[in-house]
Amino acid sequence: MTGPVASKAILRATGLGVRVAVAESLTGGLLAATLIEVPGASLVVSGGVVAYDSALKSTLLGVNAELLARTGPVDAEVARQMAAGVRRACAVPGTGEDAVPADIGLSTTGVAGPDPDPQTGAPVGTVWIGVSSALGERAEALHLTGSRADIRAATVVAAVELLDEELEGLASRLRPVRDNPESI
Repeated sequence: MTGPVASKAILRATGLGVRVAVAESLTGGLLAATLIEVPGASLVVSGGVVAYDSALKSTLLGVNAELLARTGPVDAEVARQMAAGVRRACAVPGTGEDAVPADIGLSTTGVAGPDPDPQTGAPVGTVWIGVSSALGERAEALHLTGSRADIRAATVVAAVELLDEELEGLASRLRPVRDNPESI
């Protein structure tokens, strides 16, 4: 689906030794499937959570239940909390009993249609993509048009591009340390 961008992101994550996890609502597994289509994805994709129901956003991903009740699922802070939560939810065993969270969490939430969000009235095409990493947490808004399938596909493309940007930022942060080991 996103071919070259997904391949570039997987290759960059592999080179950095970075693990990625995804939390999906709007895209319903399409983002994880797009990343996993790339050969070698098993080296960097820890897993994903499809939390379509808002209750699962809270119980599986740790999104604040009061926030969800107040804003609904189509919200910047919800997207940020989903991204942070999936890093923990898809942690892999480390040494001993310590679990190692994914290095990057990516999330999608929004309204694909055909109707506006029933809780808030957010219009079709309102989308938030969240990202969480050592660089911090943020959410980016999209205002998309088209069919339900078009909106979901465009969200995946934007999410993969955001992942690649985050990886580029992490690479820049790691480069000075690798170039100057004494700065550790």
